[in-house]
Amino acid sequence: MATNIGMMDSAYFVGRNEILSWINDRLHLNLSRIEEAASGAVQCQMLDMTFPGVVPMHKVNFEAKNEYEMIQNYKVMQEVFTKLKITKPLEVNRLVKGRPLDNLEFLQWLKRFCDSINGGIMNENYNPVERRSRGGREKSVKGSSKISKSLQTNNMHHPPVTTSNKPAGPKQAKSHAIGGGSNTSAEVQALSKEVADLKVSVDLLEKERDFYFSKLRDIEILCQTPELDDLPIVVAVKKVLYATDADESVLEEAQECLNQSLGLEVDEEEGKEEEEEEEEEAAAETQT
Repeated sequence: MATNIGMMDSAYFVGRNEILSWINDRLHLNLSRIEEAASGAVQCQMLDMTFPGVVPMHKVNFEAKNEYEMIQNYKVMQEVFTKLKITKPLEVNRLVKGRPLDNLEFLQWLKRFCDSINGGIMNENYNPVERRSRGGREKSVKGSSKISKSLQTNNMHHPPVTTSNKPAGPKQAKSHAIGGGSNTSAEVQALSKEVADLKVSVDLLEKERDFYFSKLRDIEILCQTPELDDLPIVVAVKKVLYATDADESVLEEAQECLNQSLGLEVDEEEGKEEEEEEEEEAAAETQT
């Protein structure tokens, strides 16, 4: 099993769209963004598909929105990792933040890991929708169906009481509807145009986001090169790149760290120049 994969492995060059297609095709989902898998539920079910019966799916919360709910899913995942002797560390605090880079990297690893089991062949007998429905959600569906049936029987025994309307009422409502028809159609057209414009804006924003995301990913890969890992500029870039919150102090800390390292280098260079000047002066004095 490919549990430990180096950062330069081809697994980490798999694109966002391929990862989303892999998840949606196998689990019959409709994810459009990597961040939607931040709750850990998708990863749990991928492991459930790869290792049937190992994941307690009734403990997995697909409706998790808050961090404390997501953490419970990652606890389930950690238990599965322990059972399967998977040594991959789970950086839960970073994953639950929903940052695309962290979640994409983990999903890239997960795809590589799942593909290494049985050659990545999908279990044809696995029903992802049925597996997700087992647990609390299935009980709530059954409960709601019983309530609706009881309401139906109640309505049969006690039909609703209707009041007679005056003949003028329906005519007035009908005339009002006819009079406002033109206004309604104009409003629908205006709203449809607004929706179309918003869709275009969203598409442009998504393209721009993907462009800058790929740039950030390239920078991250460069910063993880062993030969460059200890360079001051790389350390400063990593501080900004891996900041958990959008805090201005992170940028200030990175700049301070960079200035300190550059200051030390300048001091060393000035010290060397002073030593050279002193040596030259001493040599000139001995000659005279």
